[in-house]
Amino acid sequence: MHTPLFRIRLLSFFVVVFAFVLIAKLYHVQIVNGSEYSDRADRQYIKPNQVLFDRGSIFFETKDGTTIGAATVKEGFTLVMHPKQLADAEAAYATLSTIVPLSKEEFMEKAKKVDDPYEELLRKVDRKVGIQIGELGIPGIRVYKENWRYYPGNKMASHTVGLVGYKGDELGGRYGLERYYEDILGRSSGGLYVNFFAEVFSNIKNTLFNGRELEGDIVTTIEPSVQNYLETTLENIHNDWSPDEIGGIIIDPRTGEIYAMAALPDFNANNLKEEKDPRVFSNPLVENVYEMGSIIKPLTMAAALDTGVVTAASTYKDDGFLVLNNRRISNYDGKARGVVKMQEILSQSLNTGVAYLVTKIGKEQFADYMRSFGIGELTGIDQPNEQAGITENLRSSRDIELATAAYGQGIAMSPIATVRALSTIANGGMLITPHLVKRIDYKVGVSKTIEPDPGTRVLKKETADEVTRMLVEVVDTALKRGEVKMEDYSVAAKTGTAQIADNVNGGYLDDQYLHSFFGYFPSYNPQFLVFLYQVKPKGADYASETLTYPFIDIAKFLINYYEVAPDR
Repeated sequence: MHTPLFRIRLLSFFVVVFAFVLIAKLYHVQIVNGSEYSDRADRQYIKPNQVLFDRGSIFFETKDGTTIGAATVKEGFTLVMHPKQLADAEAAYATLSTIVPLSKEEFMEKAKKVDDPYEELLRKVDRKVGIQIGELGIPGIRVYKENWRYYPGNKMASHTVGLVGYKGDELGGRYGLERYYEDILGRSSGGLYVNFFAEVFSNIKNTLFNGRELEGDIVTTIEPSVQNYLETTLENIHNDWSPDEIGGIIIDPRTGEIYAMAALPDFNANNLKEEKDPRVFSNPLVENVYEMGSIIKPLTMAAALDTGVVTAASTYKDDGFLVLNNRRISNYDGKARGVVKMQEILSQSLNTGVAYLVTKIGKEQFADYMRSFGIGELTGIDQPNEQAGITENLRSSRDIELATAAYGQGIAMSPIATVRALSTIANGGMLITPHLVKRIDYKVGVSKTIEPDPGTRVLKKETADEVTRMLVEVVDTALKRGEVKMEDYSVAAKTGTAQIADNVNGGYLDDQYLHSFFGYFPSYNPQFLVFLYQVKPKGADYASETLTYPFIDIAKFLINYYEVAPDR
């Protein structure tokens, strides 16, 4: 016989289970599928056999943890005419034209098609307006429920977020995060009446046995205020120097989280009809590769210090040029400096200096170091169509190819690969994985936080700290002759000016350059690394002229916005 205590425990167990099921059901109805169930109120606007578009959302997240929609589903209506049922075309037009913009000529032409049962008048009608029209009950005029993909920020982070479009008859993510996370953002055609438990276990079955991700929303690492500031800065640079392309990335070099990522020209995914060239939808920060120039020199210096072939106190004799394999390479101004210390290789951006370092390191070991920085590899960023760099020069047996690679010519890499490589200096020697998503909120009510990859050590911490010290010296004394030095903050930075390859005649163009700039701060425990580049700017030869002040402006904004404590 069961004791009273046993009965009480058994009853309590069933009460707890029932309460759990009830709470789960309410959560599912009100939170998970709240928007779906609200559609029942609009069931008079649903066409027979209609499947409404649905898709998971993409969010930005502010510094205080507030999520802001980057890609959502917007609800509205399609305005339709049934010509055979239209009692008075003139009166119908007169009424509708006071509510929505319609061409009278087109309206009347469609009204004449009495044998056509269905003529669309207007798509993507606002929900409130659509309900207003529906309630008028105009004979022959109907509104039908319609959902579509909507990007609240319009052009904000357009290359990163991507877009939804058709490929054949299939609608899905085509670029950016929309494509990369299609398995999570895409929705199977379920409907409103799927049983709660059936849906949960169906999701689990798809995940365990069909290799599919659970459906959900994604929360990005993009901080909207930082993204907006970067985009505004790029627009200002573009207005000043009219480059063919321009872009920038702001990343936490310790974790790989990307605060902002932007390029021009960009696009508005809410109005794709404006775009004539589909290439604008691709993300050049991930899919294009460039010869980056002198911002690669700190990596060469790091390799030399790490191997011990030089120290920061070492010197070399700079003659202003070198002849290797019957080819001459020279400093940007062709001038000799005489006997100088290693610091001057970075402070004065000496091509002959890094070429000298390669001879000390040895060609094979130098190439191994450059590859260890991820040059020539995919970074693993969560964006589609990432391109690996061009690194044939690192496999060459000729001195000239390795020497030019030492100052960023003859090898090409994507902006994101460049940022990853330079982060190894900023973060103390670790090769990290850049990423754009910090959390996935699954439809079944659970979340998964994306933990940063701790990375692989490629430099001694002492080496990275020494190169950082040298780059701080560049900012404090050499960059703009020290006028951009911050008294309360240490900033490490380097400019780059690269010749652009002549793809028609071979060699390099004489008067067209790529300008690049990278810097990080506070230097010895940096929260931010900022990278900027522009292709073929007009009216200036050197990156120090075009990108120094935009970088400093971004640095000051980030320091103030995140209330970064002074470090000196």
